[in-house]
Amino acid sequence: MDTSSSDDVIRWFEEAAKSAGKVQMQTLKMILEMNHEAEYLQKWLKDIDVHNMNAEQLQSLFASKVPLASHADLEPYIQRIADGETSPLLTKQPITTLSLSSGTTEGRQKYVPFTSHSSKTTLQIFKLAAAYRSRVYPTSEGGKILEFIYGNKPLKTKGGLSAGTATTHYFASQEFKLKQQQTKSFTCSPQEVIFSGDYKQSTYCHFLLGLFYAPQVEFITSTFVYCIVQALTLFQDCWKDLCNDLFNGTLSPSITIPCIRISVLDLIKPNKCLATWVSSQCEELKESNWYGLIPKLWPNAKYVYSIMTGSMQPYVEKLRHYTGDRLPLVCAEYGSTESWIGLNMDPCSSPENVRFTVVPTFSYFEFIPLHLIMYHKDVVVNGGGDDDYLEGDPVPLSKVKMGQQYEIVLTTFTGLYRYRLGDVVEVTGFYKGTPKLNFLYRRKLILTLNIDKNTEKDLQLAVHKGSQPLIKSRAELVDFTSHAKTTNQPGHYVVYWEIKGEVKDHVLAQCCKEIDAAFVDYGYVVSRKNNSIGPLELCIVERGTFKKIMEHFIDNGATMSQFKTPRCITDKALLKILNLGAIKRFRTADYM
Repeated sequence: MDTSSSDDVIRWFEEAAKSAGKVQMQTLKMILEMNHEAEYLQKWLKDIDVHNMNAEQLQSLFASKVPLASHADLEPYIQRIADGETSPLLTKQPITTLSLSSGTTEGRQKYVPFTSHSSKTTLQIFKLAAAYRSRVYPTSEGGKILEFIYGNKPLKTKGGLSAGTATTHYFASQEFKLKQQQTKSFTCSPQEVIFSGDYKQSTYCHFLLGLFYAPQVEFITSTFVYCIVQALTLFQDCWKDLCNDLFNGTLSPSITIPCIRISVLDLIKPNKCLATWVSSQCEELKESNWYGLIPKLWPNAKYVYSIMTGSMQPYVEKLRHYTGDRLPLVCAEYGSTESWIGLNMDPCSSPENVRFTVVPTFSYFEFIPLHLIMYHKDVVVNGGGDDDYLEGDPVPLSKVKMGQQYEIVLTTFTGLYRYRLGDVVEVTGFYKGTPKLNFLYRRKLILTLNIDKNTEKDLQLAVHKGSQPLIKSRAELVDFTSHAKTTNQPGHYVVYWEIKGEVKDHVLAQCCKEIDAAFVDYGYVVSRKNNSIGPLELCIVERGTFKKIMEHFIDNGATMSQFKTPRCITDKALLKILNLGAIKRFRTADYM
């Protein structure tokens, strides 16, 4: 994609969208022509001349020959790459960099191949998204972006490959530096702050420079909305030190990393007037529990931009508190560590209603139709599937139907072939020839003890319903997770809450009952009624417990830019953190 302006990039995308089916076939052909000599593909395509087949024939052959795959199927090849093997295993060109997932979904970190193509597609979707945003929220020449982004020093695998988070690789890439040079707005923080390796020191400096450049800040962003909410929580503890540094042009002694000190002190100057103004605003904001903090301190900011769907949805209301409902919340694009998928063409849509338009050049997409199984009220199915769906045969992008739910399958330029992503989406319409998707949830089950099958979305809905009595008590649910406890029989669900504010025990007991009753999965309902699953337990943990969980992941190689609170915990170290922080426990007696 060679584009030089917002209009050019939009025209490019519209042309691709118009003939999305053909573009997809050409994308697959390009991937196979590049990589068909790789060992993995040779198992299925050994005698196939991919160069002399037309794209339509190749698409059909690929679907019939190459099986669907999970990460477990590809992991032996990725591990050989990590161990230093340079023969073509997944791609013709050697892979020299690996992305490291956070491990919050699967319970452990996993490697995903990362190439220059990964950085280029990230730059492409950022330019495309910015072009659509600028039509609604134009930015000014010389403006700044307050970005809460974090990188860390990549690890080295046994074979000497660089392994780090996808965000770390991108922030260190030439493509990111090119973006910074080419866009009108520049991030407030230099590379030394982004790559400090200490999220607290980085966050402090992000704020200091963000306040120093406050009149020029056009919008506020982070990879995940959790990062913004977490940063604003930290701000409430350090705003006085920030005002002191603004007043004097200094940097707090708590910032101890030499390269950060040098880079920040090189940028800031004393600004007594600004420091006094920020201090007065903060004194007022304290009285309203920091309601409207963002527009108060960054009065020229036009919106807040971040990923706000899926596991990030629970933090959206807290962000609205900080924006005072005065700034638009713009949901960022839909992607994964494995590939970018869709674009938010409508920046005005709320996070709850956002739809993502598939970009047909990034990967080759297939979609597994999912058909919900409807159980008879007196029939218990001791199923063999991983959830309550029957699967159809995968279909290409051009064959999806509006209103149908699908699981996404990826074939990428980086060596993933017919890779089941696990994301469940609904096709809500089309833009020209490419589908628009509503992200529903990750298909992976997180709570199951017997024949019960509950996903992250099921847990979110149950917690949302169960937390309604908190709102009436003027308390706030800070964060939550869960655990399927089997140490005693029958096993039962444990839901952990961290709350802010005083709540009476009878209210929390009611919350516990509401959560238990809100799980509507048929297997759970039946199992609770016949006591093969015990009463749900609500465990209240002390303030700061979920911060300890975040720091545990960061200490083990994750970054703030990547962190997502795990919604179901099996790891013994994390369960120990939760149980040591427990201050109250409630159990439902009888299933309602």
